[in-house]
Amino acid sequence: MRSSARFRSVLLAASAAALTLSSPLAADEHEVPLPLYPETATGDVVETIFGNVVADPYRWLEDDVRVSEDVANWVTEQSDVTQSYLSVLPGREAYEARIKELYNYERFGIPVEKGGRYFYTRNDGLQNQAVLYVRDGLTGDARVLIDPNQWAKDGATALAGWVPNEDGTKLLYGIQDGGSDWRTAKVLDVATGEELSDAVEWIKFSALEWAKDSSGFYYSRFPVTEEGETFQALNTNQKVYFHRLGTPQSEDVVVFETADRPELNNVGVVSDDGAYLITYSSSGTDDRYEVSLIDLAGEDRAARIIIPGFESNFSYIGNEGSRFFFVTNENAPLQKVVAIDVDSDDLAREVIIPESTNKLDSVSMVGGKLVAEYLVDVKSEVAIYGLDGSEIRKVDLPGIGSAGGFDGDADDNEVFYFFSSFNQPTAIYRYDLDSGASEVWERPRVAFEPEDYTVEQKFYTSKDGTRVPMFLVRRADIAAAGEAVPTLLYGYGGFNISLTPGFSPSRIAWLDAGGAYALANIRGGGEYGKAWHDGGRRDNKQNTFDDFIAAGEYLKASGITTPDGLAIEGGSNGGLLVGAVTNQRPDLVDAAHPAVGVMDMLRFDRFTAGRYWVDDYGYPSKEADFNLLLTYSPYHNVQDGADYPAVLVTTADTDDRVVPGHSFKYAAALQAANIGTKPHLIRIETRAGHGSGKPTDKAIEEAADVGAFLAHHTGLDLSVMAIPTEAPADAGE
Repeated sequence: MRSSARFRSVLLAASAAALTLSSPLAADEHEVPLPLYPETATGDVVETIFGNVVADPYRWLEDDVRVSEDVANWVTEQSDVTQSYLSVLPGREAYEARIKELYNYERFGIPVEKGGRYFYTRNDGLQNQAVLYVRDGLTGDARVLIDPNQWAKDGATALAGWVPNEDGTKLLYGIQDGGSDWRTAKVLDVATGEELSDAVEWIKFSALEWAKDSSGFYYSRFPVTEEGETFQALNTNQKVYFHRLGTPQSEDVVVFETADRPELNNVGVVSDDGAYLITYSSSGTDDRYEVSLIDLAGEDRAARIIIPGFESNFSYIGNEGSRFFFVTNENAPLQKVVAIDVDSDDLAREVIIPESTNKLDSVSMVGGKLVAEYLVDVKSEVAIYGLDGSEIRKVDLPGIGSAGGFDGDADDNEVFYFFSSFNQPTAIYRYDLDSGASEVWERPRVAFEPEDYTVEQKFYTSKDGTRVPMFLVRRADIAAAGEAVPTLLYGYGGFNISLTPGFSPSRIAWLDAGGAYALANIRGGGEYGKAWHDGGRRDNKQNTFDDFIAAGEYLKASGITTPDGLAIEGGSNGGLLVGAVTNQRPDLVDAAHPAVGVMDMLRFDRFTAGRYWVDDYGYPSKEADFNLLLTYSPYHNVQDGADYPAVLVTTADTDDRVVPGHSFKYAAALQAANIGTKPHLIRIETRAGHGSGKPTDKAIEEAADVGAFLAHHTGLDLSVMAIPTEAPADAGE
């Protein structure tokens, strides 16, 4: 059985020459000389769109760095300047050493049992990529099945998803290179470790689903791109294919497509009994699907629409014969569970678990039971139900934090789940469905004491009176003293994504240095269901920025943050957030880190997956949407003449989710503007994408660069950190 959260993650899987600054040395010996920016050429692109005259002088920076020599040279020049500045930041070396020390602990993934074998990932601490292991039996000896650290010298080729077949004799797995969203699928013989001849390419935003008889697998792919367009071209015409083992990809059969609507995403999942293929079609990032069913035993295998209209979420949980269970937000903004008899004429919805006052985040069907995961003020609660909807018990979680997993098969009496919080690295637990008992399967040993840090939840009031939650994490001694300290404020606020408590080694390093960490659960996210999401997107997008601004104001006004010690950070949609808020309130922010952000809101829909984001942002091709986007697009709203905070933009030269041209253009605009003498730099990672699959060593280096930059410009003294002389005795094995 699959959890609805895992399914949704697949579907979401399915934005004049430069001013040369003078560089005087300040009297303080800890000051770092200001950078001399490279000159950035300007073009003469000016367009009139819906009556608006829009200049785009850095349009040329949209070109692919792999293809354009001019862009490649610009990247090199910017990187040289940025690294020269970052490398001499005070305390950076010690900060990186502490982050590395904190990273050096065992990390385990949730095990999957098939045919008596248990498959799971493990990183011994500082390995660039997690290794896939298998055990024969729960307590059997572990052996390495796949070690992606052997695939590339730079560690940038990653294992991207894996699925054992029903009897655990074969493993289907994906390969991701250089952080790209593209995947190649291969198959392994579990007993021998030998790679079979099968290799399937051009996979993106896809499930990997075994046929029940293991004769092959289902996957989704896009057509081959034009030469030189692989990492920038729009993705259209996605189809679901079946690959039969032992045959070339050229013989794969299309089992589902929407030829009349090439803009649709199409993903297929095999029902738990193997009798059906459930196909999901969507046009964007919203949980609005048209669901079709293919009887795999039928002669023509024709698709039959069972959920029409692209109006609601219907995430498959499991089935008993023709009785299918779904999580849905149809007439239930906080979601509910329904059952549908797919053989019936009316396809009526039978409510199994009704909508509650808390958001139903995910449901799995295991051992004849439903495991429901709720978000209660952004914290996990889990309950077990019968298939008739009767509550059996609550799951006793280890504390206040985030839990997930709970997958298994129809005849299982066990499930595994993870639990983590801001001061607790992910631990894996085994849960007995019959007795309700949890036991630790794997818990990491770490180079700090969790009790040394306090986690609090605060609520503050946004501009329009909305009550917004925020997590606040500090060293216990700082919290007890009520001391104001430099604070790192993080946010996202988009695409119905919830930011829940989770562990990060680099955050612990920030706390160790005496800083505070705040996570604002602003509108646009999914923390409180559909209304919370709707409240921060499209015409309501300004609410997202207002919520984040109010969080910063609250931190300063309440004495949590020092008057000049507020750093803000966010990635992807959160990069847009940081860029927009920095433009709107440069007086509030003291340092900013927009990462892999959507920065040109007028052209985001022209590259790779950008066209899907119209569900949250609107359509640049429509006048009303365009005019709204123009009001907050970070690239177009840099306030010439304002005194800006220090800004470190980060991106990757091979990001094919949010193409790096967004960040390139934004950084060029910052450097060209008259916005004060604080540094406005761009850090450009090589052989990395939007974030997934990033090697550990690159993650540590980036965290040290970003943290040292933000610390330097908020007054956080990193000199208090000593460089460790050796790894902690209890780290690793």
